[in-house]
Amino acid sequence: MKDKHRTKFVTKDIFKCSVIGAFTKLNPKYMMHNPVMFVVEIGFVIALLLSIFPELFGPTDGINNVRLYNIFVCVILFVTVLFANFAEAVAEGRGKAQAESLKKTQKDTKARLLKADGTETVVSSSELKKGDVVMVSAGEIIPNDGEVIEGTASVDESAITGESAPVLRESGGDFASVTGGTTVVSDWLKIRITSNPGESFLDKMIALVEGASRKKTPNEIALQILLVALTIIFMIVIVTLYPIGRYSGVTLPVSTLIALAVCLIPTTIGALLSAIGIAGMDRVTRFNVIAMSGKAVEACGDVDTMILDKTGTITYGNRMAADFIPVSGVSVEELTKYAALSSLSDATPEGKSVVALAKERGVVVDESSLKGAEFIEFTAKTRMSGVDLPDGISIRKGASDAIVEYVKGLGGAVPADLQGHTDQVSKQGGTPLTVCVGKRVLGVIYLKDIVKDGLVERFARLRAIGIKTIMCTGDNPLTAATIAQEAGVDGFIAECRPEDKIKVIKEEQAQGKIVAMTGDGTNDAPALAQADVGLAMNSGTTAAKEAANMVDLDSDPTKILEVVEIGKQLLITRGSLTTFSIANDIAKYFAIIPAMFMMVIPQMQVLNIMKLASPTSAILSALIFNAIIIPCLIPLAMRGVKYKPMSASKMLTRNMLIYGLGGVIVPFIGIKVIDLIIAPLLTMLGLGMAM
Repeated sequence: MKDKHRTKFVTKDIFKCSVIGAFTKLNPKYMMHNPVMFVVEIGFVIALLLSIFPELFGPTDGINNVRLYNIFVCVILFVTVLFANFAEAVAEGRGKAQAESLKKTQKDTKARLLKADGTETVVSSSELKKGDVVMVSAGEIIPNDGEVIEGTASVDESAITGESAPVLRESGGDFASVTGGTTVVSDWLKIRITSNPGESFLDKMIALVEGASRKKTPNEIALQILLVALTIIFMIVIVTLYPIGRYSGVTLPVSTLIALAVCLIPTTIGALLSAIGIAGMDRVTRFNVIAMSGKAVEACGDVDTMILDKTGTITYGNRMAADFIPVSGVSVEELTKYAALSSLSDATPEGKSVVALAKERGVVVDESSLKGAEFIEFTAKTRMSGVDLPDGISIRKGASDAIVEYVKGLGGAVPADLQGHTDQVSKQGGTPLTVCVGKRVLGVIYLKDIVKDGLVERFARLRAIGIKTIMCTGDNPLTAATIAQEAGVDGFIAECRPEDKIKVIKEEQAQGKIVAMTGDGTNDAPALAQADVGLAMNSGTTAAKEAANMVDLDSDPTKILEVVEIGKQLLITRGSLTTFSIANDIAKYFAIIPAMFMMVIPQMQVLNIMKLASPTSAILSALIFNAIIIPCLIPLAMRGVKYKPMSASKMLTRNMLIYGLGGVIVPFIGIKVIDLIIAPLLTMLGLGMAM
């Protein structure tokens, strides 16, 4: 998976802050949150005491240069803890660096607050509260999150999304939402503020990437419990080794037992666990997605079913009028005229496209004829809109069955060829809007909804990893079937109401499945709240964004695929490094256990398959390898294991081969190389045959 927002791994500033953070995190109160590394820190403290008082835990007869040996163990343990803290500090440092860049967009701008009497007053953006109305003109920064209530303008959102091309924001429809910190490029907007200071999406994103609001996910907590259990088991084993050694005539220095404990407990994954979690959240934010919790990101990795709203998700969303199809006995000009009249006060993209197409066809409507007219807004219940003219003429346009029911209610007749026209439009993947004047049906407006490029390939990728896709739409079954087939989804629900979306989500969840939902409208809010993963569009309504646990600042609904892959990559990375860490213990076992006993029990030499020079070099080599492998794995923990769509069984086999087998082989090579380097040095210092 290619990260289009990838930046330099560690900058000079991040490195400097991470080094300072590594020392700051040595505080025992902080280290207790990571039990595995806390055990290592306790070991360091004991080794430090032994370096000062070699006989603190008993006589050391027969041990050469024990003080120097204890110092070596102490230093290596200290470096191990520092490297673990450094890994977490690097992850946090990258988040803080991103937060600083986001804070640059939070300038203390001046806002033109509109009072109730229509006058303006200039106030600081920090003084704005929810419900305030502000005016923003070309060149001015939008002071806080809000919804456009009047005006149309191009907005530069590059400071937030990284996309250089300005986007259109207008009142009504799906493009009314604006984000604080973005800049109006042209025209003007009247905006109603939708968040109080400190509660905007930008504020939430800054808090998220700084790590202040990051909590451990259920999977992370479960893994930490496993690591603590393994640590306790190994500690019990190590404690019993001392009396066994005394019984066998082997003097086991406390420093050696500490070294054995540190090498055998899962220090590698223990050191990197927090960094993996922070880095997973960091990768999501680098795709311009605000995750309200780490649990949401992790849940993405387990998604089984994806519910997708059609309009704006599978299709581009702005259905455009493509043609006017009259019924028999009605001219195209008459249908076009009344279709345009019904749409003059319709601020939706569809309504505007009807007026634009009418003008293109040479039909000019006298807007003065609407003076005193009453515009009838579209509702989910009536599924139609229109206008009541002053002369008593009522014009309606809407779903065919709704118009038919409306006309019949007035005592009108339905043209025989109407059904054929609506079916024709539906089969072509379009949306038919039927137009009537009073109880007389005039014909159909053909609205064309285009499927987004590349969706077939994206849905195929989802299918390959076992995720079922279901399209929900309010369109009739024929239109829904056409769009579903063209897009390549696994299923669809036509004439779908908000309660239908919730029903299908609950049905999937009842089967034990994890469900993801994308949406941008107020009618999507209940379903977004019900889903395990709810991804709302930043261009959508406030209700949708508040109901979801993720918000896409790019307003690209198909990005759910990338979010799912990030979630899976997070789980795979954690699992792979856990496998690698546990596999490491096998090699360390063959390095340390024979070294501890082979001086008294020569038969143990058989287990010294790495042919290490001496017991001391074997123990110190394993301990040094245990320390240096942590910083070596930081880049992998931060960037994640490369994710490829495949079945769970294939993924398990692949990880076992790469990280399981690799976790056994790498320490054998690493410990042997370190032993070859330090053995001559230890001999010079008189530690070659220590113990």
